[in-house]
Amino acid sequence: MSRSEKFWLDRPTFVTGATGLLGGWLLRRLLQLNADVVCLVRDWVPQSELVQAQLVNQVKVVRGDVRDQALLERILGEYEIGTVFHLAAQTIVGIASRNPISTFDTNIRGTWTLLESCRRSPRICSVVMASSDKAYGDQERLPYTEDAPLQGRYPYDMSKSSADLLAQSYAVTYKLPVAITRCGNFYGGGDLNWNRVVPGTVRSVLRGKRPVIRSDGQYVRDYFYIEDAGEAYMLLAEKLAQNPRLSGEAFNFSNETPLSVLELVERILKLMDSHLKPIIRNEASNEIRLQYLNAEKARRVLGWRPLFTLDEGLRRTIEWYKTFLELPNE
Repeated sequence: MSRSEKFWLDRPTFVTGATGLLGGWLLRRLLQLNADVVCLVRDWVPQSELVQAQLVNQVKVVRGDVRDQALLERILGEYEIGTVFHLAAQTIVGIASRNPISTFDTNIRGTWTLLESCRRSPRICSVVMASSDKAYGDQERLPYTEDAPLQGRYPYDMSKSSADLLAQSYAVTYKLPVAITRCGNFYGGGDLNWNRVVPGTVRSVLRGKRPVIRSDGQYVRDYFYIEDAGEAYMLLAEKLAQNPRLSGEAFNFSNETPLSVLELVERILKLMDSHLKPIIRNEASNEIRLQYLNAEKARRVLGWRPLFTLDEGLRRTIEWYKTFLELPNE
């Protein structure tokens, strides 16, 4: 077995946010390496990868809320958890702007509840917490590096800045072995939020409709393939368990290929051999215009490299949606 296979074999591992996009792909990989996985699920999502791919039959599922500290402490104690992936969050920028209180409650309170529960659990050897490139807020210097201040201003961005700082606080104050990921916009099969640019564009093209861009198309972002994200999270968990000095550290993960929304849509259209023209609505608000990451630290400290190029990730994503929507592959 490889070092990773030995590390994950029978390892008691806890995942919050298991019905989300990243949660599903992370679970798939953990199960391939025979980890002993416990998932926290708040809402039952039949369309999620957890259910659709029948991963739910291979893991232990606890129904509940990440803000329930007694429940989290029971899970960590009774299942003798050693590794935690904290993914649970309200992740949609538009929803955060319309419903800031529920976003703050889940993303901030949920994070301190999880961290406090881990602090009280002696078997914990690594906690990987999902922050975001949005935690940096608006910066004059791009690409973002990990030493940039966290200065989110809009509701979603601020919730990620706060959660990120909470993790750093627990690492410094209580020596909790927690490390932080800051990634760009995830994309990949299993994302059923059709308002997001990748799934929305692919579904529109498969149905012969013009894709819709809700902004002016000029917002620039990193787009990070979900299988690469799962591998990055697992690598960080392994490295943290082996090297406690990584506690409190944050790592950017990115292909370092920033694109405007319009450029991304045009790339998808080209890969799908479509001549449809996007509809540009120019309705976006409370969003930062330029956001993209420098991943040099992850390459240097963790030895990390992405496994997929942007086009490879997009091709795999398109094929997933063809299957999901029961359309024939070309």
